[in-house]
Amino acid sequence: MGRNTRKRRTPLATKAIAASAALALGGGGLVWANFYASAHEDDNSGWNRTKSTSARVATINCPDVGQRLTKVPRSSRRTVAKELALLDRQITAAYTRLAQTRQAQAGDPNYVGNAILSPLKSKRVATLDRIRISINRGGGKAPRDLSRWAQCQGVPAEQPTGGGQQDGGGQNDGGQQDGGQNGGGQDNGGGQQNNGGQAGNGPVADDFIKIEDVQPNSRNLPNGLPANGDSGSTGSFTTRCGTNENANRNSDNVIVAPGVSNGAQHQHDYVGNQSNNAFASDQDLADADTTCQNQGDKSSYFWPVIRIQDGSQDIDAGQPGGGQDGNVGKIVAPNEAQLKFVGNRTSDVVAMPKALRIITGDAKSFVNGLNNANTAWSCTGFEDRQVTDKYPICPDGSSVVRTSAFQSCWDGQNIDSANHRTHVAFVQADGTCANGFKAIPQLQVRLVYDIQAPQIQNGQVQNAFAVDSFPDQLHKPITDHNDFINFFDENLMNQVVQCINSGQDCD
Repeated sequence: MGRNTRKRRTPLATKAIAASAALALGGGGLVWANFYASAHEDDNSGWNRTKSTSARVATINCPDVGQRLTKVPRSSRRTVAKELALLDRQITAAYTRLAQTRQAQAGDPNYVGNAILSPLKSKRVATLDRIRISINRGGGKAPRDLSRWAQCQGVPAEQPTGGGQQDGGGQNDGGQQDGGQNGGGQDNGGGQQNNGGQAGNGPVADDFIKIEDVQPNSRNLPNGLPANGDSGSTGSFTTRCGTNENANRNSDNVIVAPGVSNGAQHQHDYVGNQSNNAFASDQDLADADTTCQNQGDKSSYFWPVIRIQDGSQDIDAGQPGGGQDGNVGKIVAPNEAQLKFVGNRTSDVVAMPKALRIITGDAKSFVNGLNNANTAWSCTGFEDRQVTDKYPICPDGSSVVRTSAFQSCWDGQNIDSANHRTHVAFVQADGTCANGFKAIPQLQVRLVYDIQAPQIQNGQVQNAFAVDSFPDQLHKPITDHNDFINFFDENLMNQVVQCINSGQDCD
């Protein structure tokens, strides 16, 4: 399969509008009170004045340092990526301890702060200092006080989470409330829960909604209208790359954490490029085999797997990215994976550069906030009804659908950026690209799954399904995301552009 045998692989080749008691997340701050809070509150705002020290903490919220580092010298990026991955592992270890010490927490209201959050802060201070040194040694200028992002906070189980509309995010699901989620129902951090959750950290009943209860036309495709409108470039190009029949999976992310085994801490399905792992170079990817019918498309398309919570386990039950990171249950592959590139409503598109990397959605949306949440969940036959903060319960004969529409404006220069976001952007409301960015073909990914509908009785969910996630993200639907690395050969990319700009539908 053209795998990179020279580099180490992981063991498995393998989100509403804010209400009065809502969570507002932004700028690293977290506020919980009966008032609206600025999305730009600093890290120590209102939260510390309003939280109850005796409230059971459900998860840990740490500032996402990677999203804040927008200027990192190229020579420092790999080292910084490894330190950022270490920050993630530190959060995971603290979350695991949080979940395993419920009895001690019940007897001591200061336990979480003293025994979990304080040691975590100390570790993060040291890691952030190494990031600062690396940036400065590479000729960059690190933020003056990186350590201000070291402090993490405990989120109480009673906290309604994931429901606040973010400043500048503008994304909601048509008024679907998050239902005062209980933080995942983690009672002991291990073992299958009565609610069918993933090793005690979600999902829970409030994470699901019957698709019939979602208002029609409640949400367009993620981040705006479909790109192929009535003017501009109205064509499309569909590439057919299968549904991961090869079970090509790993828990790496070569975009965010190059050189870090298990950098994602959750499994991804891969279609297209067959050599994508944490250690793959651009040359490795360019030389790889592909599952795409058109062999000129060696692009890598990957997303978190979906697991069924029916009590069964998959082969990674005891491995990193699987059971060791709180991802349990049987992995189910999509029975359809539609990969389609469309145009821009106001202009022609230009070719994507080779090795362009795009991430859409945010694997940490549960604590980061919703600015980057970008997956529409729906059911076949009901695709005018879409939600971001709930998993759909589909009626008999209907299948679960995940839809992601990628950023389609490019800065014209960079194939990646320090935070993996600022080199690309979504179109503006009028369909144009801002700041001199160029319109490129927009990738739209539609995944369809034949999944038995979960059953909810007395507030408990049986046979739940959920996407893999970082442990502290509690397997919330808003954490869904999708990744793409362009490795179309030049001739095929030119054909894609020609088809889209001339109004043809090609595959």
